[in-house]
Amino acid sequence: MVMWHFAFVRVLQSTTTTVTPLLPFISSRKVSFSRKISSKMAQDLRYFQLNTGAKIPSVGLGTWQAAPGVVSQALETAIKIGYRHIDCSPGYGNEKEIADTLKKLFDEGVVKREELFITNKLWCCDHDPEDVPVALERVLEGLQLDYVDLYLIHWPLKMKKGYIGFDPHNFLPTDIPATWKAMEALYDSGKARAIGVSNFTVKKLGDLLETARVVPAVNQVELHPVWQQPKLREFCNANGVHLSAFAPMGSPGTAGVQTEVLKHPVLVSIAEKLGKTPGQVALRWGLQMGNSVLPKSTNPSRIKENFDVFDWSIPDDLLAKFSEIKQERLLVCDWAVHETLSQYKSLEELWDGEI
Repeated sequence: MVMWHFAFVRVLQSTTTTVTPLLPFISSRKVSFSRKISSKMAQDLRYFQLNTGAKIPSVGLGTWQAAPGVVSQALETAIKIGYRHIDCSPGYGNEKEIADTLKKLFDEGVVKREELFITNKLWCCDHDPEDVPVALERVLEGLQLDYVDLYLIHWPLKMKKGYIGFDPHNFLPTDIPATWKAMEALYDSGKARAIGVSNFTVKKLGDLLETARVVPAVNQVELHPVWQQPKLREFCNANGVHLSAFAPMGSPGTAGVQTEVLKHPVLVSIAEKLGKTPGQVALRWGLQMGNSVLPKSTNPSRIKENFDVFDWSIPDDLLAKFSEIKQERLLVCDWAVHETLSQYKSLEELWDGEI
């Protein structure tokens, strides 16, 4: 049974965020991206350095919603094109096929294991400290690997052992510090070369940093031109946590998502001026803002197109146009909220007001 990233998605009312590049402050209305990479500095950006010293490839292949039967060809196509970052999870229901494809490519000499950066995730039913190493061992056995390059707490949400779906009757209170301590042991062991989190707000990440011995290397979140997350970006930059973007093009085709990021006039206009597609512009914007991106596609031509985001850049005058885009979180994840059964009684609580 597949543990989808999101279910019952609801779109919130839009709010306007103004991006003011290169200002050394943040307010509720103006956004500072002090570590934004200007177009003059941004001709390549194939890697970002993590706080572990490791380099994370800036463009990875997302495998969420990549169904068994098609993910194999998508993965093989991507690696042969040049992708070296693969984002996967046992919750996506396709790891057996991913494992078989990786083994095939290793055996054929197409790529070596040490040339890949593989991200995986701890699901919500495995948060108990004694379950964390067991969950990673299952991942390693399933993928036929000795280690993962990055292991993330998938959600700041705990479920009963063995439960996969989103029934709120299975929710339990989290103990993120205890779970994180077990994650730190995996980092110490070398079986997870880096550890991090996903879907953590400024508050949740700040709370974790108060007790963490190992600072999370990555926070993987929804991040695209329509949801730019300026406060989270600044907080992560200040604390040495790399931001990685799932749904970097707004997750087109996902049920419940009505706003089409790639049809936004700002992206369309910039794409026309640069001779690129709106999708390439969205991805390139992410790289120039300093975050890695994880576009998902099973279409060979689209996979290639999504990787063609190097050796060109968005000029500073066009980069400033992104400040005109009204902001809205597209993947609000109502399923995690319940008035009595979840620790999150509202979306405000789930996202700590970051909606």
